[in-house]
Amino acid sequence: MLHVCSLAALPETVRATGASHILSVMANVDQVLRPASILEANHLRVSMDDITEDMDGFVAPSVEHIERVLNFVRGWDRSAPMVVHCYAGISRSTASAFAAACALNPHRDEVEIARQIRARSPIASPNRLIVSLADRALGREGRMLRALDEMGPGSMTVEGRPFQLDLE
Repeated sequence: MLHVCSLAALPETVRATGASHILSVMANVDQVLRPASILEANHLRVSMDDITEDMDGFVAPSVEHIERVLNFVRGWDRSAPMVVHCYAGISRSTASAFAAACALNPHRDEVEIARQIRARSPIASPNRLIVSLADRALGREGRMLRALDEMGPGSMTVEGRPFQLDLE
């Protein structure tokens, strides 16, 4: 089970779900305080800005970032949930959770996953560059991007509410 949330909701989400792993995908990941219940080896911090193209002074999501994310989720034993978060719980985290769900279920339909994300989070707006990079890394041949198009844009808000994404 994957749970998606904002930085502000991280401690409570970890506590409420009994998570064993955390994936932090945001700029300034050094500010993320790992809850004591999470082993250091079970927390991956990936520093990237929420942008979809290279911009001076910012770190765009890259192939290397996506490889780290995919390797981390593939190494997770799934005996307890994983929490995926970014700063607001809207874009980088939802894109990373989408990538994780696709990586862990190579035959699951991308549109089905995207529909579940939308149903559980009306404000989810997965970062298109992260999804594009994951689509290529997973050999999904553009299906993840087409699923995003079908999902449509999320409602505008400042911070997302935690939600769960089923893996099966």
